Amino acid sequence: MKDRIVAFVLMLVVIAMPFAVAMAVNDKLVLDFVFFYPLLMSALWMTGGLYFYVRMERKWKWGERLEDREVPPLPGDPQVTIIIPCFNEEKNAEETLLAALQQRYSHIEVLAVNDGSTDGTAGVLDRMAAEHPKLRVLHLSENQGKAMALRMGALAANSEYLVCIDGDAILDPDAVTFLVRPMLDIPRVGAVTGNPRVRTRSTLVGMVQVGEFSSIIGLIKRTQRIYGQVFTVSGAVAAFRRQALDRVGYWSLDMVTEDIDISWKLQHDHWSVFYEPRALAWILMPETLRGLWKQRLRWAQGGAEILLKNFGSLLRWHNRRMWPLLVEFTLSTLWAYAFALSILLYVVGLFVQLPAHIRVDTLFPPAFTGLVLAATCLLQFAVSMAIDRRYEKGLTRTLFWVVWYPMVFWMVSLFTSLVSFPRVMLRSQRQRARWVSPDRGIKQLDGTP
Repeated sequence: MKDRIVAFVLMLVVIAMPFAVAMAVNDKLVLDFVFFYPLLMSALWMTGGLYFYVRMERKWKWGERLEDREVPPLPGDPQVTIIIPCFNEEKNAEETLLAALQQRYSHIEVLAVNDGSTDGTAGVLDRMAAEHPKLRVLHLSENQGKAMALRMGALAANSEYLVCIDGDAILDPDAVTFLVRPMLDIPRVGAVTGNPRVRTRSTLVGMVQVGEFSSIIGLIKRTQRIYGQVFTVSGAVAAFRRQALDRVGYWSLDMVTEDIDISWKLQHDHWSVFYEPRALAWILMPETLRGLWKQRLRWAQGGAEILLKNFGSLLRWHNRRMWPLLVEFTLSTLWAYAFALSILLYVVGLFVQLPAHIRVDTLFPPAFTGLVLAATCLLQFAVSMAIDRRYEKGLTRTLFWVVWYPMVFWMVSLFTSLVSFPRVMLRSQRQRARWVSPDRGIKQLDGTP
């Protein structure tokens, strides 16, 4: 514990040093970084997203309907196992399993892993297994965590290619084909992440996330794929090569976010991770601020764990392909602390006369800067919806709600970053990461495919 406290203090010193130097050189540098970093990242994501579209998605014609897509065949007709870890999914399990069993690619098996559920999940799974020959069920006697459930599913699977989805996700009928095809084409592809779409949208929080998954997460994944590495596969829908999982030791049992951890382990071992936007899965997301906070804090804590776990090894030359991810994540963390420092100096300046070079007179950008940020935000929405509208009908109807996105996303990112790093650094020891039932929203989208 003492070592972790020392490490945490050192981390704060390291974070504070660039801010101190920046303010000594130019008192506006920190504020400029706070205001312009989101602008620069937005420009990067738009550029990467458009480049990805031109190179990889353009063959899909504008206006083409989802049901008219050209679905690639899977050479050799390999068997694919769909692994579905379940914990207290009595309400959602049947719908999820039926969507998995109804894949148009027929050479599949579905493996549901009941991770010690305390509701009626076990009964639902056993009943469905008796009705569907392609469905097998594993029961764990107690809650071991999602990582353990995925491990058990991978070890019990009869296939080299594993599609892993959440217990509340509804797969598009062709999702398995799109996820597996890159691994058949390129032997070094160890994982393929799909395109989750939000189907809970009865509150402002839910509607904002519809726009977020389109205008930010999709563009980020496209951009990261362009410069070589992906920060994380989607925990809700992703495919893996079992040989790759075996080489890296499968999912870690003590990491809060097993999806981020396995992504970095695979890429450390020089496996490629692809993004396939046509592999759709409809998922449930939080629709309350409390649920959103808990989810994003877990994501931020997982990112902090990954950074601390891999920082030393990432500096080695043979891991240079991971450097863009390291730079992006480090700058995002520095932005959070820079914003927090700006808020602190502004509040203190209301009561104490601070020196001119550290005084923050306002937290609001100048009129022209604010106009540029707003215009860039709207342009990002337009680009993302132009690309993503083929994957979801009626996406443009969410544009009104998406205008709230910058405030929600950046503020949540700010506070979760501030909380997650101290929590990880000051934790006495790692423990088995077990899950609890999350906020699944209030009302689901009607007519989900």
